[in-house]
Amino acid sequence: MDLENQRRVKELAEKHGAENICVILGGAEAESAGLACETVTNGDPTFAGPLAGVQLGLLCYHVVEDEIKNSVNPEVYEDQVGMMEMVLDVDALKAEIKEFRDQYCKYL
Repeated sequence: MDLENQRRVKELAEKHGAENICVILGGAEAESAGLACETVTNGDPTFAGPLAGVQLGLLCYHVVEDEIKNSVNPEVYEDQVGMMEMVLDVDALKAEIKEFRDQYCKYL
């Protein structure tokens, strides 16, 4: 997650309360999506950005997870995500995000 997005997430959590924020990721690689999830839950593991050492504990999902997929208009989901979902390793993405969410999320 780049430094600007870290700054935005931190500001939104401060403004609206971390308990009111849900981060939805869309990265294609499980490892990079997991790194982004770790960043918004447990802090920037590289200690380089605004979330270095900041454990926001934000609720975080990947767009392909059922909780998100089932809460979006099916036509919109198919139009925006459907083609990607066919080529992604959906199971790996779900497992990676769930691991960090279960370990670090404070607002399940």
